Amino acid sequence: MNLILMGLPGAGKGTQAERIIDAYGIPHISTGDMFRDAMKNETELGLLAKSYIDKGELVPDEVTNGIVKDRLSQDDTDKGFLLDGFPRTLAQAEELDKILEDLGKKVDNVLNIHVESEVLIDRLAGRFICKDCGATYHKLFNPPKVEGTCDRCGGHNFYQREDDKPETVKNRLSVNIKNSEPILAYYENQGVMHTVDGNRDIADVFTDIEKIIGKQN
Repeated sequence: MNLILMGLPGAGKGTQAERIIDAYGIPHISTGDMFRDAMKNETELGLLAKSYIDKGELVPDEVTNGIVKDRLSQDDTDKGFLLDGFPRTLAQAEELDKILEDLGKKVDNVLNIHVESEVLIDRLAGRFICKDCGATYHKLFNPPKVEGTCDRCGGHNFYQREDDKPETVKNRLSVNIKNSEPILAYYENQGVMHTVDGNRDIADVFTDIEKIIGKQN
């Protein structure tokens, strides 16, 4: 059961990833974890990646692909894996197929958790902070008990971080959509792409995922 998990920021990938690995007992392999492990273990590719990261440069695809291949070669992936954060480009998707072919594996299912951009903007741009005491709120999920008044200190001064402002979030989503479209089309052509409606209760989303990949017996 070799899975790729996709979805825009705020779509709920992290929550569903936890449910999948708990239910199916396969490793959750994220790009960040792979890089951290490779650098911590001081592998040849890990040290090479670190040399780029330390200079604030992007790690070249050939290094990233090598780290992915090393990770997918490990014994704990024999019964499957959940790949998260890779591939990020069409070239990486094509290289991943080559890597898996070399390892005698293939992608079984690509799960794309879809939530409309307008909903994601509300989710991601809803956070605001009390300027007086630093308490964090969310307009949808954690508003103050009294509108405009901080629960903790009673202050009325709130602000949004630049990363949380609607225009910044909108731009971030636009970049992600543009980058993901060719990857989704690539897997659609292979017949392994499945889109799941993520704008529902967490349990309902996972039920759909189970229907796609099969319930654990």
